[in-house]
Amino acid sequence: MLNFRNTNIFFAALLVALIGLNTRYHIPFFVYPLLLFVYSLVLFYGCYFVHSNFFLPVICSAITDQKEIALSFDDGPAHSYTPDILDILQKEKAEAAFFCIGSRISGNEGILKQIHQQGHIIGNHSYSHHFWFDMFSSRKMLADLKDMDNALEKATGLSPKLFRPPYGVTNPNLKKAIIDGGYTPIGWNIRSLDTVIDDEQKLLKKINDGIRPGAIILFHDTSKTTLAILPLFLRQVKEKGYKIVRLDKMLNLQAYA
Repeated sequence: MLNFRNTNIFFAALLVALIGLNTRYHIPFFVYPLLLFVYSLVLFYGCYFVHSNFFLPVICSAITDQKEIALSFDDGPAHSYTPDILDILQKEKAEAAFFCIGSRISGNEGILKQIHQQGHIIGNHSYSHHFWFDMFSSRKMLADLKDMDNALEKATGLSPKLFRPPYGVTNPNLKKAIIDGGYTPIGWNIRSLDTVIDDEQKLLKKINDGIRPGAIILFHDTSKTTLAILPLFLRQVKEKGYKIVRLDKMLNLQAYA
């Protein structure tokens, strides 16, 4: 199983073996930087692919043969698009998970209350969503997550247990923060890329091509393209015989502390 612990054991053993062999066969010096480079590539894969479970288990889909999927929206609440997305979801009778950024709560408390009142759940997506979040110490990460909890609880009375890592990046520091904070990490197995894909038909095709039982779809309620394609996407999903199930229900998880 490819994970952080096993990777360290393997490369440490390989390094010891190379040093031992060097006394007899004179291993070329370039082999050692090459070994470090390969090790770095493996760490990069573990950090930047949320489904890798390299540092800790992250739930990225449901294990089911039922034709059901879950919708999730990151980076809100956004005054520009979130209310319109909520209107579409209500019209189509679809429940979703909104992983919100704490610093965007102030001034948007009414949107958060609307999310909750309409039957959706709210998860923690950090307070700052800082560009260098993955470089924070575990203590600073946990403080950031708790700031989000406090902001959400002040606005709605809810304390989230579900957490989605900013940018989908994981590492040992985040693992410690998640464990110490008692969070359940949630990823995805269909990344819409709706923050970079402007072509509505291209976005629709990308999402539809990935639909499988138990899929978790990552959207952003800050995306104009997502707002544009959402009604048609929801209808297409239902035409395929799929049911949209709220994420915590599909995964049988507790959404709040």
